[in-house]
Amino acid sequence: MNYFNENDIKNIKSYKFDFIELNETDHVFSITLNRPNKKNALHPQMINEIAFAFQYASYCDNVRALLLKSNGDVFCSGLDLKAISGEVEENKSTVPQANSKILIGELFNKLYKPKICQLEGDVYAGGFLLIAGCNYIVSIDGLKLGLPEVKRGIFPMQVMESLSKVISVRNVVDWCIRGYNLDVKTAYHWGLVSQITNQVEIGSVVSKWLDEVTNNSPKAIKYGLEAIDRISSSESNHKYLADMLELVLNSDDAKEGISAFKEKRKPNWK
Repeated sequence: MNYFNENDIKNIKSYKFDFIELNETDHVFSITLNRPNKKNALHPQMINEIAFAFQYASYCDNVRALLLKSNGDVFCSGLDLKAISGEVEENKSTVPQANSKILIGELFNKLYKPKICQLEGDVYAGGFLLIAGCNYIVSIDGLKLGLPEVKRGIFPMQVMESLSKVISVRNVVDWCIRGYNLDVKTAYHWGLVSQITNQVEIGSVVSKWLDEVTNNSPKAIKYGLEAIDRISSSESNHKYLADMLELVLNSDDAKEGISAFKEKRKPNWK
């Protein structure tokens, strides 16, 4: 993980983050997605901020675990389709730009520290890159988990890769090609969600998990996570899948699907 130079990472507190909130307490580094008015859609600079925060967590020896949360009723709706079509909104972020293309799946694979997701909102499309990369997911009941890309003329290439490391390939492929919503209980039985709780208790459940992992040997955990990444390395796959996603996004079907989505109509596939 080397998207930013070390001096920039050291000075993380000197930058303004416009899309995420950060907190570091008791060896836990928290990242909160903070674009609720846009359903936490992954804007290019939002991805840049997340990558910067991840590299800091990797660099900082004081950080022993990472907590991923979100503000709003949608955890993440995936890639910002308006940004993909060129409508990139202005922002006040001062975080430096990465020196190469960011692969979200690799951010998680290369951060050799325990990662937990506190899931309190629906997840769609590219949002699964964020949760599938975590070691543990605590979710409230009643959420919707959906892969609607094919309805927009797109295919969840990198999401497919990340999910196939967690649940069966057959279930992943069926989910991708049918584009349906999955309920949390099914996600739990598939192994995607680790634990289901309620809104009142989710904070304490997450805190208990964090207490357990931060009290264990950080060096042993780091070497263990590095080893599992090495024996199941998929770096080349993520690069290939990113290229395939670019191919799909430039297709006529994707252009029609995104236009239909924005215009709230049924797409007319060629």
